Amino acid sequence: MNMPDPQAFAATWLSQFTDPTAWQGWMKMAPMTPPPAAAGANPLAGFLKDVGAGIDPGKLESIRDDYLKKGAQLWQDFISGKTPTLHDKRFSASEWTANPMSAFSAASYLLNSEFLLALADAVEAGPRERQKIRFAVQQMVDAMSPANFFATNPEAQKKMIDTKGESLSKGMANMLADLQKGRISQSDESAFEVGRNVGNTPGQVVYENELFQLIQYTPATPTVRSVPLVMIPPCINKFYILDLQPENSLVRYVVEQGNTVFMVSWRNPDRTQAHLGWDDYVEKGAIRALDVVGEITGQDKAHVFGFCVGGTIAATALAVLAARGRQPAASLSLLTTLLDFSDTGVLDVFVDETQVALREQTLGGGGLMPGRDLATTFSSLRPNDLVWNYVQQNYLKGKEPPAFDLLYWNADSTNLPGPMFCWYLRNTYLENKLRKPGALTVCGVPVDLGKIDAPVFIYGSKEDHIVPWQAAYASMGLLNPKNAKANRFVLGASGHIAGVINPAAKNKRSYWVNDKSGKARPKNDAAWFDGAVEHKGSWWPAWAGFLAEHGGAEVPAPATPGNAQYPVLEAAPGRYVKARAD
Repeated sequence: MNMPDPQAFAATWLSQFTDPTAWQGWMKMAPMTPPPAAAGANPLAGFLKDVGAGIDPGKLESIRDDYLKKGAQLWQDFISGKTPTLHDKRFSASEWTANPMSAFSAASYLLNSEFLLALADAVEAGPRERQKIRFAVQQMVDAMSPANFFATNPEAQKKMIDTKGESLSKGMANMLADLQKGRISQSDESAFEVGRNVGNTPGQVVYENELFQLIQYTPATPTVRSVPLVMIPPCINKFYILDLQPENSLVRYVVEQGNTVFMVSWRNPDRTQAHLGWDDYVEKGAIRALDVVGEITGQDKAHVFGFCVGGTIAATALAVLAARGRQPAASLSLLTTLLDFSDTGVLDVFVDETQVALREQTLGGGGLMPGRDLATTFSSLRPNDLVWNYVQQNYLKGKEPPAFDLLYWNADSTNLPGPMFCWYLRNTYLENKLRKPGALTVCGVPVDLGKIDAPVFIYGSKEDHIVPWQAAYASMGLLNPKNAKANRFVLGASGHIAGVINPAAKNKRSYWVNDKSGKARPKNDAAWFDGAVEHKGSWWPAWAGFLAEHGGAEVPAPATPGNAQYPVLEAAPGRYVKARAD
């Protein structure tokens, strides 16, 4: 193969950035003449033009100088035969440094990535616009990695040679199978079945309507605390994230702690539910579940648990009931939940007036938000981990994805009714009205979260990119506003899901608490963290202690599930959770 002269190529490449005329084109956000090797124009030009933003010439000059310096050093190292150091896990395999051209390809990519992201960070615009530009550039940068293409991935090439082409043919078969599915396989889906080895904590379905089934779990102890626990998971995903395999099931754990546990299993909506709105999820969902649990147990109060958007629904439901003069919560537990949507993390890039109005035009009057589209959105938040990693492994190298219960659940998508989805986007993410007393009317009454009268346990995950922990902490100022000591915040390690699913028996990771009160009580999230104490292991026991504290007296465990009014309909996990969106 005839290789290009690296010295000549370097001169041509660097000339694009040392030519003042070319660089002025970048500063004016106009196409360069001649274009740089990697792109025909300033890749940010379109974004900047759309939002009316620009980059300070001084910052631009500084970025250029840094780029030229590093680029010249990279070329000098290449010409002298020095292998570049690749500080990126995508290029950690020995094949990347065994071939000088592969190492240089990866190093050039990393340098160009650094350059583009520096440009994005230097943009002078509002926070929302800057975040959108940064997100779009990051998506482009991640997609352009040489690891994503067979022609530039030495690992995939060596695999093909070692297997005499079998890896390539297997990769093609994997890709064709995924094209038929309409999604990338992230786990060996044949290894799991809901009700067999995930979502299999013993229990019975004791109630159902068009929105949900209610599961009552079989007691694991001879006595239980009198106050039942009602778990409201997110309707954006299926409930069994809280009940994976026995060793990492939060449901099984709280049952074994001596609680009578009920679970809302949301229906995966089809066209017959395409008209349902937020009020339906609150009234016919959360409120109805609380009423049924009270009628089954004879208790006028219950522990109310909400996870992610399930927590938003649960808190809204309790505020609606408070407006009606009812206080059915013995306690409220919110895990990675947003009530104040001031900081919505990276999801903010998907929400603005234009995008929400478009959704309202297409779905607001009825229709379904496909679960596949939601899954794609969430995968785009971590594309290297949830997209490109599987392109490389499954397609380029022909490997089968391993069995992983969490990723099996992640691929089990759920639809959402269009009216409900549009209401949620506008009133929470876009206009942030839920935090304002009386700004929203739900189920015919004004909503005021401050009227909920119950002790509160709030959990946030330190590396959560969907619900930043500071945003979860903001609920501390909305709930029990006149009784701050009734609220407790716990911060766990890891992310949105892995931080929550942290089994106590494995004693992994850590969590932080801050029990200072009175004048020493933290005034904000930063002060809370500065005074927090780290504890090794899972936060689950801390939550179990909170439930026990407010759980009432010990009573004999229920001998049978349900009652005469609510007989057993079928065994857990029920049929609703088994309906797939695809």
